[in-house]
Amino acid sequence: MKHSHLPTIAISIGDPAGIGPEVTLKALSDPQVRSLAHWIIVGDGPILRDQARQCGFSPDLFVDDPADIPPRESVVVWDTQQLTNGPVAMGQVDAACGMAAIGYVRLAAELCLSQRADAIVTAPLSKEAVALTGMKFCGHTEYIADLCGVKESRMLLVNDQLSVVHVSTHCSLADATRISRHRVLQTIRLGHAAYMALRQSEPRIGVCGMNPHAGENGMFGDEEILTILPAIGIAQNEGINCEGPYPADTLFMQAVRGKYDLLVAMYHDQGHVPMKLLDFEHTVNVTLGLPIIRTSVDHGTAFDIAGKNLADPSDMKTALSFAISMTHKNFALATVS
Repeated sequence: MKHSHLPTIAISIGDPAGIGPEVTLKALSDPQVRSLAHWIIVGDGPILRDQARQCGFSPDLFVDDPADIPPRESVVVWDTQQLTNGPVAMGQVDAACGMAAIGYVRLAAELCLSQRADAIVTAPLSKEAVALTGMKFCGHTEYIADLCGVKESRMLLVNDQLSVVHVSTHCSLADATRISRHRVLQTIRLGHAAYMALRQSEPRIGVCGMNPHAGENGMFGDEEILTILPAIGIAQNEGINCEGPYPADTLFMQAVRGKYDLLVAMYHDQGHVPMKLLDFEHTVNVTLGLPIIRTSVDHGTAFDIAGKNLADPSDMKTALSFAISMTHKNFALATVS
């Protein structure tokens, strides 16, 4: 689908009781961001109208049927009418809001799968609220991959200084230690392909160990010896410039100082903590291995400030801009496993 030279980006507003609607509208109130694409905000009209009054920016058009979305309107709200139980209590964990948030993601992803949008950007939802619905859900990354029929997806965090791809994400630490050689290898491959697509250059890849001191030659665990090191060897034989496994504490320091471009983290917090310390406001979450482009903010619903017009849209601006840059690089095709 191409109605003009500008891409069309679908935005799911996340949990309607969180800051997702607010940061979405605040980000699009910036004329520089708004001019980069045609925007379809997927959410509930009443929530977005309330937030528009608070933040002082109103979308150009509200529609309740995707067939009525015009090809060249700057900011369109698709009022999906997922909320049917009356007003939303801002800042509260609620099953109805969790179900609505999942609906927004699904409908926005379907716009991409049907080629009516070129990328999806997701605002934060509450896993606790989704869990209250009885639905099995561990995160955007896995849910969107399932919608796309993809088995091998990965989470990539990107900022101007460093990129980190994760072997495991939304699972217990105990489950994260049960990694396979295949999963580590596929993570290296997907991270390599993603970096090549994004930066058009060969990355220097460092691979983290699972255990303290990367296992200290088996003293603190054998995952490095039995699983991670063999995967690195296969990747090297395929021509991928990677090395490790190294202790994560020193590896991140070396990467920030310029030795590596891309790191492979074994589990969620091993990658997230340093990246958020490095540049919280400008780190983008990208899903690899999908047939569509998906980026996200790298923060949560911030229920404590929801509805108070206090949320900072910086991370959302970065996620929106990054999605647009990806549409020009055949990114999804380059990273489908």
